[in-house]
Amino acid sequence: MTTTWLEDVTLTNQTASLVPMASEHRDALVEAASDGRLWELWFTGAPSADTVDTYIEQALKDKAAGRALPFVVIENASGDVIGATRYCNAEPDHRRVEIGYTWYAQRAQRTAVNTECKQLLLTHAFEQLNAIAVEFRTHWHNEASRRAIARLGAKQDGVLRNHRIEPDGAYRDTVVFSILESEWPTVRKSLAFKLARLRERG
Repeated sequence: MTTTWLEDVTLTNQTASLVPMASEHRDALVEAASDGRLWELWFTGAPSADTVDTYIEQALKDKAAGRALPFVVIENASGDVIGATRYCNAEPDHRRVEIGYTWYAQRAQRTAVNTECKQLLLTHAFEQLNAIAVEFRTHWHNEASRRAIARLGAKQDGVLRNHRIEPDGAYRDTVVFSILESEWPTVRKSLAFKLARLRERG
């Protein structure tokens, strides 16, 4: 399989759209991350005005290498960028991919947006890319992220101890979750049910 497994695509749902990230999204990404000053959360990777150029450059470099497909999250009603997410650590020959680097502006948190975006990404991965497994990874200390991943229907595979050395020298433990292709039909039904309930609540 070639490195073109991950090709540009725009994915759209009721509330949000996932559009391939580009350099022109620079200012909009900083504005979205400013809602909650997300770069101050030490266990996430949202960009600030000082880091956004490097953030986009690395995302596009990984994309060119066939390892990633980064998206900006656009709120359909307003047209505003409200976050980012991506396919990453892609292994085309093994039809495995991770969904990660996800963050949302504070006003979009605890809404239907995250569930909608995960539904879009999982549907595309399993039904268009024919992935056999989709992985999620998060910092051990990011308890909100761990709960959100579990609510999607992903199962915890384990914890990678001392998985990364962070810029300040601290060691990061990474929690690994996954959804298998055999589990996707049930997860798909569960996500549809959850989204219907979230939309009912407004």
